[in-house]
Amino acid sequence: MTTISTPNLSINLRQGFMKCITYSWLVGLAINAGLMSLVILSTAVQANDVPPNTDLTRIEQLSELESGQLVFRQPQGHYLASPTVDTNVEIDISGLLARVKVSQTFDNPTQDWQEGIYVFPLPETAAVDRLWMKIGERIIEGEIHPKKQAKKIYQQAKASGKRASLVEQQRPNMFTTSVANIAPGDQITVIIEYQQTVQQEQGEFKLRFPMVVGPRYIPGAAISNSEEISHFNGSGWAVNTDQVPDASHITPPMNNTQPNRLSLNVLLAAGFPLMDVSSSYHQLEEEKLTEDTRKLQLVGKVPADRDFELTWQAKDSNAPTAALFTQNKNGKDYALLMLTPPKQQLKKTVSRELVFVIDTSGSMDGTSIKQAKKALQYGLAKLKPQDKFNIIRFSDDVESVFKHSRLASRNNLDIAYDFVDWLRADGGTEMLPALSLALAEGEETHSLRQIVFLTDGSIGNEDELFNEIKQHLGNSRLFTVGIGSAPNSHFMNRAAKYGRGTHSYIGELTEVQEKMQTLFNKLAHPVLTDITVDIAGNSGVEIWPQSIPDLYAGEPLMLVMKAKSLPTEITINGDFSQQAWNKTLTLHGGAKSEAVSVLWARQKIEGLMDQYRTQGQPDSVKADITDIAMEHHLVSKFTSLVAVDKTPVRPVEKDLKTLALATNRPAGWNMGTLPQTATPAMLQILIGLLSLLSGLMLRRKQQ
Repeated sequence: MTTISTPNLSINLRQGFMKCITYSWLVGLAINAGLMSLVILSTAVQANDVPPNTDLTRIEQLSELESGQLVFRQPQGHYLASPTVDTNVEIDISGLLARVKVSQTFDNPTQDWQEGIYVFPLPETAAVDRLWMKIGERIIEGEIHPKKQAKKIYQQAKASGKRASLVEQQRPNMFTTSVANIAPGDQITVIIEYQQTVQQEQGEFKLRFPMVVGPRYIPGAAISNSEEISHFNGSGWAVNTDQVPDASHITPPMNNTQPNRLSLNVLLAAGFPLMDVSSSYHQLEEEKLTEDTRKLQLVGKVPADRDFELTWQAKDSNAPTAALFTQNKNGKDYALLMLTPPKQQLKKTVSRELVFVIDTSGSMDGTSIKQAKKALQYGLAKLKPQDKFNIIRFSDDVESVFKHSRLASRNNLDIAYDFVDWLRADGGTEMLPALSLALAEGEETHSLRQIVFLTDGSIGNEDELFNEIKQHLGNSRLFTVGIGSAPNSHFMNRAAKYGRGTHSYIGELTEVQEKMQTLFNKLAHPVLTDITVDIAGNSGVEIWPQSIPDLYAGEPLMLVMKAKSLPTEITINGDFSQQAWNKTLTLHGGAKSEAVSVLWARQKIEGLMDQYRTQGQPDSVKADITDIAMEHHLVSKFTSLVAVDKTPVRPVEKDLKTLALATNRPAGWNMGTLPQTATPAMLQILIGLLSLLSGLMLRRKQQ
């Protein structure tokens, strides 16, 4: 038997480990070289297979692409690089109401008849009620139908060779336009219209137009692509999962090369003398028409890769503290009421518990993680010694600085600052465990407990998170901070609503201090809580929202109502600075607007959708939502707009190809791979190396 001394064993282990690493590098290089050769050769072959006079590149396997390459799926199983979409936006703002027209032009540069599918964002509160399809000089107006019926009408038109377009809602802030039978070399323009309310806060008015659907993280196990569900699969890069059953409909390919471009014009009639009008992230050309009216447009066509935000202020503090819009339609009265509570006298700050939750997933890579870290550092600096705090970080996993919240002592803050400095963005977006951890300790607390959630919201399982908030909020309040150029406004707004807090957006590093300062003022001083509405002598008034959230400094109360005949007045009650407060308003007069009934219907659909999610998706609630949407000609989860040209144009013998049109990569988004359920690849590599080392040691021992 041969024995080996300890020094020799150490030397042999080191030598063996170095050999292991050397062999690993050599094998890796050989595999990479082989794969690159295959990609180059296959690409050359594929290029030869592309039909002549086409601008599109044929791709056989998605694995051949770099992350973010825009592609669309073909019936034969291969992929093509998709063309861009040209978009024009016209925004008409009148007081607190905005009417928006979005025109999308689809080109077909190929020699085949094509079907274009394009996923695009709209504001979460948008009430989409009009659709037109323009072909040359011809314009076909869309009709509202229940979703399945609209889909059937579209499929029949597509199969018979007729031009058709279909607008469907995937999320309240995400829609899909499908356009069938685009002739070779032809173009079709699809026009949709919607309306929304203007946001007001601290005397500043704001309107936001989202330009790009940010990539979503899709958790859960893949659903088997059986005959039963294959018909419902979309054209996205993700497969449907048990947690996100519509994943293939909300994950459009990304455009890395030729960005979709957008032009935008605004007519702003504020209703009061304007002091300042500005765009947070885009350059504007401005023309002053009157003291309260401006004509604005973006400077040239811009890449549709970040949200457009317009803000304006009243001159000499002439901003309204109350506003009323009314409409009579089909024998019913509708009203939109806005009320700004009085400013609160700041009191001595009470001690509280503040929990920061920060998203460090791969979709936050780039400027987003820098903004989030800076915002978090600002929040730590504002803590008082009597405050308790904690920080929760999440991506594939969840980690907290402390097991339980601690006092904001100098030592604890130093630990927290070091934790923040080391934060990096990588991996998937497993948001639910982090949210559950943040809410867990607050279920039984009676102190002022506030959760600040910093994220871009790039997830597809929003409903699962909303249910978690509603079930476990307790006495906590949830405040969402949207980070980056294209945050998921649907998640931000609704999570804050369920969390009885507010939402904010940070789109640039230069905004962090201003936005976080505003947020911390809100955190310290809720203005109006436990809000109720009294209508004397009239029980036939239907008001939305029915559950009114707390109001914070500078936030107005917005109510929409419907009745056979509106009452003469309405009383708002609440708790103001721990004292009873009420305000009685007259419901006669005000401005007339044709938008109020649609806004009321949109609010009611939102309220009914909450019931639909939380009550097990009952058919009766689904029927109510469908009826309201049909009556007011609105796109919803269960209704769609469809427009069909009556004359067939595609010869029956010509095949129809399907194109999934790519969206732009959000500005500042550096993630190298699309956000899908993560795999522990690095861990597996480490385990493999350790296994090799263990094997080597065992072999030496046997020798």
